[in-house]
Amino acid sequence: MKLLSVNAGFFKLDGGAMFGVVPRVIWEKLNPPDEKNLCTWAMRCLLIEIQDRRILIDTGIGTKQSEKFFSYYEPSGGPIEKALREKGIEPETITDVILTHLHFDHCGGAITKDVDGNLIPTFPNATYWSNHRHWDWAMRPNSRERASFLKENFAPLEEWGKVKWLYDGDELIPGIKVHFVYGHTEAMMLVRVSLKKGRDLIYMADLIPSAAHVPLPYVMSYDVRPLQTLQERERFLKEAVEKGHILFFEHDPNNECAIVEEGKRYPVVSRLLTLEEAVDG
Repeated sequence: MKLLSVNAGFFKLDGGAMFGVVPRVIWEKLNPPDEKNLCTWAMRCLLIEIQDRRILIDTGIGTKQSEKFFSYYEPSGGPIEKALREKGIEPETITDVILTHLHFDHCGGAITKDVDGNLIPTFPNATYWSNHRHWDWAMRPNSRERASFLKENFAPLEEWGKVKWLYDGDELIPGIKVHFVYGHTEAMMLVRVSLKKGRDLIYMADLIPSAAHVPLPYVMSYDVRPLQTLQERERFLKEAVEKGHILFFEHDPNNECAIVEEGKRYPVVSRLLTLEEAVDG
């Protein structure tokens, strides 16, 4: 098995929204905002090469939205196709795409436009994996999340017959398992990758988007069920402390992974590390 960190670029989100009830005087030291109170965040995807499969987790924001839309988020770098090619990987060679959830910054790169402006799958030979509960939630969005679910980012995939479904606890292949969580949005999927010596790498998506969000109270204002997020974070962090699991951060602008340990009140980061260090260790 080979694991590659693939950054589909950066974008900006309001710092207050990202850190919830945590006061700015505290969080601004963790991710300094610009003059508009926006902080820079990564869109870090994970590529798993195993046997004859190339499995990509999430796809970044993509390029097909309007100039007005992008002006709100100021994306830079990317898109995912460019990031993959820089590592010598053509989009046509991706066999599977796991979409943790269908917010635009996680699935926008799943579909692109051709030279004539037609929507086409970015990864034409891939199966795209989601789950029924989240897909139905995204297709009938509530008012709170409506701006995050842009149907042109995902609905055509089902029309094209490119989507297959996972269930909580499923293994896509041996050693790659999904777990559903419900605090951030309905049935978001975390991906657990089995490493050596009983240690796992967990792709945390938006449950713990960055190393700065490891402390339990650091729950985003975007979450639809923040108290459930708190419980889910407690559960995953407790297991990570006990078993030495490695957390992989999708949105941390600087840090790919971390190991956590028990602190005075709740788990804290004990070591920041690159994906390469995590796998080799």
